[in-house]
Amino acid sequence: MKTISEAMNWRYSTKDFDPNKKISTEDFEQLKDILHLQASSINIQPWHYIIADDDAGKARIAKGAIDVFEMNKNKILDCSHVVLFCTRVHADDEYLQTLLEQEDKDGRFQDEDQKQQMHEGRKFFLGLHRFNMLDEAHWMSKQVYLSMGALLLGAAQLGIDAVPMEGLVTEKIDEEFGLCEKGYTTIGAVSLGYRSDEDYNADLPKSRLPQQTIFSKA
Repeated sequence: MKTISEAMNWRYSTKDFDPNKKISTEDFEQLKDILHLQASSINIQPWHYIIADDDAGKARIAKGAIDVFEMNKNKILDCSHVVLFCTRVHADDEYLQTLLEQEDKDGRFQDEDQKQQMHEGRKFFLGLHRFNMLDEAHWMSKQVYLSMGALLLGAAQLGIDAVPMEGLVTEKIDEEFGLCEKGYTTIGAVSLGYRSDEDYNADLPKSRLPQQTIFSKA
């Protein structure tokens, strides 16, 4: 497995996937673990992931690659797997109770008082975003982006190519999968697989601002 520095220098946004190469079941299970075990503020876990690993599933997600986003269609259809990233738009009381009971089942609390403290604390911080900052949906989507970044690094360490895409007509995908009725909406997708020999972007050097520009000492 690559070191983090090696992985970050090796990876790039893949533009052209080899449609004949598939990610192994073992490797993809590791990628699923990244998504499943991802951190989130107050453990809110607002995500839902739709995985397409066959032509039919990828075609459903590709319905969002239309109009100005047509250039993303082949990235979806030719890759091995696509992960659609969805976020909750509202964390209702029922969902908060579901989180709490799962934490209790997993042994997070020593007693009932500790369990109740967690519940009240989560409601407090959620309330700040819902009533004070008025950004509940946006705040939850930011938690989902954490998992997208982690997936890119994990894939690179396994030698799996990837490209993140916001360039989708999310209304089309939400409609295709009935997400709004379930309280979710699409924020983007990541295509995963192996680069084609024809991918022009594979040979281009990375371009980043110099470290002295982006880092400073406190």
